[in-house]
Amino acid sequence: MIIKTLQEDITTLRVDAIVNAANESLLGGGGVDGAIHRAAGADLLKECKTLGGCPTGNAKWTQSYNLPCKGIIHTVGPIWHGGYKNEENLLESCYTSSLKLANAHNCRTLAFPAISTGVYGFPKDRAAEIAVRAISAFSYERSTLEIIYLVAFDEQTLNLYKNEINKLN
Repeated sequence: MIIKTLQEDITTLRVDAIVNAANESLLGGGGVDGAIHRAAGADLLKECKTLGGCPTGNAKWTQSYNLPCKGIIHTVGPIWHGGYKNEENLLESCYTSSLKLANAHNCRTLAFPAISTGVYGFPKDRAAEIAVRAISAFSYERSTLEIIYLVAFDEQTLNLYKNEINKLN
């Protein structure tokens, strides 16, 4: 499995699945979540209403509707409370749950945003470390995944991802 970095709009990527940094309701919100819901169209919200939400650290699959990918994996990252409420383990679980779901849907390519680093306030450096660690640990398991993209909204996050990947080599 190869981990690549991009600074792109995740809603435009032609991959098997993209990950949505969702809230527990799965009914849309701000940031990446809002952008994905807007780009996918109203049918995404209709499907999400049938899922009954999603607990923090877990993930659920939906169709992609108007997006160029084949599916959307919605995962709920933790809100940062200074690291005292199991936030790091919950964030790692977001990545692991999403990877397992992508594998279950026979995805070969998957794109992650920087989960929980926006309004949820998770420190970007720690989040990048957790993302790369969780993905690289998963790569040793039997998997259909070939390429994982870590998609950054800004240059700072992109550089943090690159630094973490370089530590693997």
